[in-house]
Amino acid sequence: MATRGGRYATSPHQRPAQDRGRRRTRRVGSGTSPGAVPGARRGRPSAVARGPLTPYLFILPAFLVYGAFALYPLGRAAQFSLFEWKGFGASTFVGLSNYVDLAADADFRAAIGNALVLIVFYAVVPLVVGLVLAAILRRGQVRGMGFFRSVIFLPQVIALVVVAVAWRQIYSPSGLLNELLGMVGLGALTHGWLGDPGTALAAVGFIGTWVEMGLVMLLMLSGMSRIPAELFEAARLDGAGAVREFFAITLPAVRGEITVALVLTIIAALKTFDLVYLTTSGGPGNSTTVPSYEVYFRAFDLREVGSASAVAIVLTALIFVINVGVTRIGERES
Repeated sequence: MATRGGRYATSPHQRPAQDRGRRRTRRVGSGTSPGAVPGARRGRPSAVARGPLTPYLFILPAFLVYGAFALYPLGRAAQFSLFEWKGFGASTFVGLSNYVDLAADADFRAAIGNALVLIVFYAVVPLVVGLVLAAILRRGQVRGMGFFRSVIFLPQVIALVVVAVAWRQIYSPSGLLNELLGMVGLGALTHGWLGDPGTALAAVGFIGTWVEMGLVMLLMLSGMSRIPAELFEAARLDGAGAVREFFAITLPAVRGEITVALVLTIIAALKTFDLVYLTTSGGPGNSTTVPSYEVYFRAFDLREVGSASAVAIVLTALIFVINVGVTRIGERES
C-alpha cells in the first residue's frame, strides 16, 4: 500500500516477522568485535589454567635448569664438606670436623678478614665516588654522554685476566707507577707494591675499585636520568644549592640503584679469585688470600677437598647473609 512520500506501508501480518528479524540481528551483532565470526562463543579458561599450580608450571623449566647447574653442585659441595677426601680414592666421614677446624685456621680467618676489607674497595669506595661523579655529570649536562658511558663501563667488558696482567706490570718495581713517582720527586715511595705485605691488599683492592667504578657510575646515571627536571628547577627557585639538591632530591631518588650496586659489588668482592690468583697468589704470606683462593688452594694444592668444600659453603652463606641484609635495608629505606 503506497503512502505519502513514496514509501510503502507493510501490512500488520508482515511487521512481526520484520521485528523478529531486527531483534535477531541485534542479538547476533551485540558483544562481538569487528571482523569476528557471528555466533562465535568466547571460550572459558580450562580448569588447569585456573588452578593454583599453574604459575609454578610456568617457572618449572627455569627452576630445573637452576637446580641442575646451581643447587645440585651446592648440595654436592655440602656433602663433600662432611668427608675427608683427597679428590680420588676412598673418603672418610668426619661430620662437622672440617667446619670446626676452619674456626681455628689462621689462614681462613685471614681470608675472611681480607674479603671484608675488599668490600670497602669493591663496594663502598666505588659507590661514594660514583655517586658524586654521576651527580656532577648530571648537573653539568656533559656533551657526548653516550660515549662517556661506554668509556667508563669499559673495565667491566675487559677480561679480568687481562686486567690482572696489566696492573701487575703497573705495580712491578720497574712499572709505570714507580716511574711516575720518580718523575714527580717521590722516588722514596717506590717499591714492589704487590710484594709488600703492607700494600699488597690495598693494591689489589684498588684494581677492584677501578673495575667496579664504571658499573656503579652507570647505574647511578641511569637512576638520575629518571628524575624529573622540574624538581631541580623548583629546588633552585627555592634557593637550594648543589649539595642540598644532592641530599634532598638525587640521593632519595636513586636508593633502588644504590641497593643493586651494593649487592653486585659485594658479591664481586667476596667471590674474587682472578685478580688474587694472577697478581699475588694469596701472598706475601696470607696478606691477600681470600676465601675463593682458599677453596682452590686447599682442593688442588693440598688435596683437601673436604676442607675446600667447607670453605665454599661458609663463603656461600656469608654472601647470602650480607646481601639479604643489604636488600632488606634498601627495601626499608625505600
